[in-house]
Amino acid sequence: MLRVGAHVSIAASRTSSDDETPPYGDVRNAVFRQEAIGGNCGQIFTTSPQVWREPEFDDEEATAFRDLVAESGMGPWVVHSSYLVNLCTPKADLREKSVRSLQCELDAAERLGLEYVNVHLGAHTGAGVDGGLSNAVAALDELEVPEGVRLLLESDAGSGTKLGDEFEHLARVREDSRHDLEVCVDTAHAFAAGYDLSTADAVAETVTEFDDVVGLEHLECVHLNDSKHACGTHKDEHAHVGEGEIGVEGMRAVLNHPDLRDVPFVLETPTEDGKSYAWNVSRVRELREDE
Repeated sequence: MLRVGAHVSIAASRTSSDDETPPYGDVRNAVFRQEAIGGNCGQIFTTSPQVWREPEFDDEEATAFRDLVAESGMGPWVVHSSYLVNLCTPKADLREKSVRSLQCELDAAERLGLEYVNVHLGAHTGAGVDGGLSNAVAALDELEVPEGVRLLLESDAGSGTKLGDEFEHLARVREDSRHDLEVCVDTAHAFAAGYDLSTADAVAETVTEFDDVVGLEHLECVHLNDSKHACGTHKDEHAHVGEGEIGVEGMRAVLNHPDLRDVPFVLETPTEDGKSYAWNVSRVRELREDE
C-alpha cells in the first residue's frame, strides 16, 4: 500500500492555499490538514524550527491527538527536529542546546504516540569530517530514546561544512552510536549531493549503493522532493514532484523501485505556482504503478 503525505502545520491559523480552516486549536490540526490534501502519513514540527523552544502541549491535547490519529488510520508520522540542532558542532554550548532540543522532540514524539524523530547531522564548522562525525555520535549517545520511538538520520545536500551528504557519513554514525538508529533519505538532498536519481537506471544504481553502504533494512522514510538544481551542485532547494531536475522519470522510478515501494514517502515540496501539497500528493499517486 502506498503511504504518502506531507509536512503539515499544526498551527491553528491557515498556512497554505490547500488548507481549509482547521477545526482544532492544537496539534490535531496536522491530521485535519493531512486529510485535506489526501495524505495518509506525514510529518510535523512540534514547535517553531527557527528558535530554541520546547514543544508545548498538555496531556489532554496529546491524548486527543493520539485518538484522532488512531481513528484516521494515518501513519507513520515523523517529528522533524529544529533547524538549529547541530550534532556535529565542536562548540560546547551549541552541542548542549542541540542535545536538549532533540531530547525534547523525542519525549514529545513518545507523548504523541509518533513513530519517528528526524534529524540532520549538522555542520562540522572546522572540526573536519572525522571530528564532526565523532561529535555527532557523542551527542547522540547522550540522548535517551524512548521505547517505541525511532531516531532517523536524514541525508543532506552537503553545502558548506554540512555532513550527511555521503551515505558513508550516515553509516558511520549509525554504526558507532549506542542507539539503534535508522535513516531517512531526502531525494532532493541525495540528488544535490551527487547521487543521480533522474533515470530508472540511476535510481537502481543509487539504491544499490545505499544498500551496500548503509543497508536498505535501515531505510525507514523517504522525503520525496524534486530538486531545482542539478545533480552534484550541493544546492538544497526543493521542486514539485516531476517538475525539477530529477524529473518525471526519476520520480516514477523512485516510487516504483521494488525496494522503496513500501517505505513511507513524505513530501516537503513547495506550495507555489498554483501547485499545493494536494497537487503533489495527486502527482505521486499518478506516478505510482499497480495501485
